[in-house]
Amino acid sequence: MGVCVTCLILLSLISITSSHKHFEILDVAASLEQARQIISRTTTTTTHQPPPDHSLSLTLISRSSLPSSTTAANYTSLTLSRLARDQAHLRSLLSRLSTHSHLQSPLTSGLNQDSGEYFARIGVGRPAAHLYMVIDTGSDVSWLQCKPCVHCYPQSDPIFDPSASSTYKPLTCLSPQCAALRSSICLVGTCLYQVLYGDASHTIGNFATETISFGSSGSVDNVAIGCGHDNGGLFSGAAGLLGLGGGASSLPAQIKATSFSYCLVDRDSNSSSTLDFNSIPPADSVAAPLVDNPSNDAYRYVAMTGISVGGEAVKFAASLLEMGSDGSGGVIVDSGTTVTRLRRDVYGLVRDAFRNKTSALPWAGDYALFDTCYDLSSLSKARIPTVAFEFGGGKRVVLPPKNCMVAVDSDGKFCLAFAGMSGELSIIGNVQQQGMRVTYDLANKYIAFSPNKC
Repeated sequence: MGVCVTCLILLSLISITSSHKHFEILDVAASLEQARQIISRTTTTTTHQPPPDHSLSLTLISRSSLPSSTTAANYTSLTLSRLARDQAHLRSLLSRLSTHSHLQSPLTSGLNQDSGEYFARIGVGRPAAHLYMVIDTGSDVSWLQCKPCVHCYPQSDPIFDPSASSTYKPLTCLSPQCAALRSSICLVGTCLYQVLYGDASHTIGNFATETISFGSSGSVDNVAIGCGHDNGGLFSGAAGLLGLGGGASSLPAQIKATSFSYCLVDRDSNSSSTLDFNSIPPADSVAAPLVDNPSNDAYRYVAMTGISVGGEAVKFAASLLEMGSDGSGGVIVDSGTTVTRLRRDVYGLVRDAFRNKTSALPWAGDYALFDTCYDLSSLSKARIPTVAFEFGGGKRVVLPPKNCMVAVDSDGKFCLAFAGMSGELSIIGNVQQQGMRVTYDLANKYIAFSPNKC
């Protein structure tokens, strides 16, 4: 039987083309140039105008664009600082999942690390004081530092003075907003709030209603917010925190938003994007169901079914990513966690699949919490396998190369931006969300991911 040489050539070309579809090019030179520039540049932010159909919108920036952002000596020290913040945030997140964490009362503030990688510019009071506040999809109570301060950490903006606002109104102990708090104290009929984080960070003060302004897109009156007089720990640089979690005290719940969305710009860039409320997901979005946790309503869980590397599904039981009937396990989408954490048994399989497809790249061992790193100093571009999150029904979100491999110094060391975690929980972090419009459709209970919509 004769061999069809033309057929073999065509099959070979098809195979090569198919293979190339499952690899993408990481621009090593551009990433390293950006890493070097972030150390030397003066902070200036390129603004992003929100689309006109968004009803309420806030400017969103990375920590590196914060006016008082401390310039690190080099990119290595900047990376270590980020990872320290990430580890502290993770400890806090895990403690908040514990039903007993709210009973722990710290005597002193915890780690004196900056916290939060992304900040929204929001107006508080009337006349509005414009403040940079950390956004956190894993917190409910929004709060800011207030005069007079018993204890306040350094922040970029002047500390908010409630006496200068005509719309500041302390809440009584009998108010429904006070009753909705997880932890509150009644003092002479006035509602005091306290939020105690697992790393010993804390904020304590008056719970009050205020007018919240969303740039030039509008304002909402009578939003319950914490006015903290005793604050400490992980929030240096921020005026406070915007809680975007799933509880009744969160900002989306209070303003009755049917949805909210954000796009996290590259953390090394000086550009900005937006945090939008009541926005419509882009038409090309990949939608994944939101999952309710019967034990904790603060976090946003998503129904993820698998992970593929280089076009091949990593073989593990889908049940390893599912939430248990008691609320354990599952997958959280979190804006405050930097690096995606996978339960160890899943992470080990994903990591090994990635290593198998990058054997041609120069190996560079581990770095801090990363255990899969490469020396790309001799390359201007590198071919790496695609990593995709799968959500059932053929729905998948393919991550750009820079959302999978990150520079950890300015000399060419890049690491796989995932890590393992003990226990049954997994967390999709903000490195993997960069450059995507992530929409939380609260009315229809799904999360939509759309690349390149900042």
